[in-house]
Amino acid sequence: MKTLINIKVNKKAAAKLRAGYPLLEKEAIENPKALKEEGDILRILDDKKNYIGTGYYGVQNKGIGWVITREPEEYIDAAFFARKIEAAFQHRKELMKDPDTTAFRLFNGEGDGIGGLIIDYYDGFYVIHWYSEGIYSFRKDILTAMREKLEFKGIYEKKRFDQKGQYIEDDDFVEGERGEFPMLIKENGMNFCVDLNDGAMTGIFLDQREVRNAIRTRYAKDAEMLNMFSYTGAFSVSSVLGGAVKTTSVDVANRSRPKTIQQFEANGIDVSEQEIVVDDVFQYFKYAARKKRTFDLVVVDPPSFAKTKKRTFSAAKDYTKLLEETIQLTKHKGIIVASTNSSAVDVKTFKKFIKEACKEQGAAYEIVEQYGLPEDFRTIEAFPEGHYLKVMFVKIKKK
Repeated sequence: MKTLINIKVNKKAAAKLRAGYPLLEKEAIENPKALKEEGDILRILDDKKNYIGTGYYGVQNKGIGWVITREPEEYIDAAFFARKIEAAFQHRKELMKDPDTTAFRLFNGEGDGIGGLIIDYYDGFYVIHWYSEGIYSFRKDILTAMREKLEFKGIYEKKRFDQKGQYIEDDDFVEGERGEFPMLIKENGMNFCVDLNDGAMTGIFLDQREVRNAIRTRYAKDAEMLNMFSYTGAFSVSSVLGGAVKTTSVDVANRSRPKTIQQFEANGIDVSEQEIVVDDVFQYFKYAARKKRTFDLVVVDPPSFAKTKKRTFSAAKDYTKLLEETIQLTKHKGIIVASTNSSAVDVKTFKKFIKEACKEQGAAYEIVEQYGLPEDFRTIEAFPEGHYLKVMFVKIKKK
């Protein structure tokens, strides 16, 4: 049985939580000593002991738990999780029927009512991401709910609650049948290789689905394309399939080369006609500038935070400088696809980065399209941090 604890929050937090904010922030709690064990059920009260909501104790980033129901009598059990998963499934019913897209997000944390829990779908397999020990403590109930509500070949999991919120290395298989990896999934008719049991990431970022489609259908034709922080080269694949003349994929990780080759081959692309560079992105900028190389289409999708031997990159601090270097390699009337998944950078700030970088480089610009998260990555208005993805298609006009 789970322990039920009464937690009092201060006035400011009470108002925020009543307005629908789901995250319990550390500084909101008036009686922190009452918190004992992650996974305990929290009955959240204001300073006058009025009920606000029920949640669970689970340490994740800036929070110590999530509100998951506003009904005082609702039990947090397998039936509760089954109701939430069923509702999430109904929201993705059309995607589930689409033969051209066989990988997407089924359950998006607080957007589907349970912060800290993510479930992704990969052609009959599910991958659960547990973002705290607190949510992991409900594992048995959540698996029971999944068995009841979902048909699947197999389930994998990613435990993302190591000391620094990092992924815990493990055999991630949970139940059902084991997949044969790499396995092929489809996205808008393109093929991508994924491996659900090879560390924290699977080989594709599902939240960029609409961006890849836009590149392929509207921006890639006859372009020389540069893909910075290319990971497994998914943007390069969409560019070639959209008619790009040539792609150059740059990433510092050694395994980016075999993984990118794999993605090209899965789509019948001749790898010998594409360029794959394993190097620090910032070193490549210098190399390309020396060689006077320029591109019609440049995708810049850095991690929020990255560290190599030579430098540290933080999206909040260094993105403007990154864009300046990108502008130098972009042709007149070329397109930069500037992307960030940093929740510390909002849309307004991101647009400011673009404006400052263009001004510094003496270039005029126009934001021709912008994207956030696709519809399967459900969010709620009351939690702006949940809208983490910002992607701008920027047309550069050089004087």
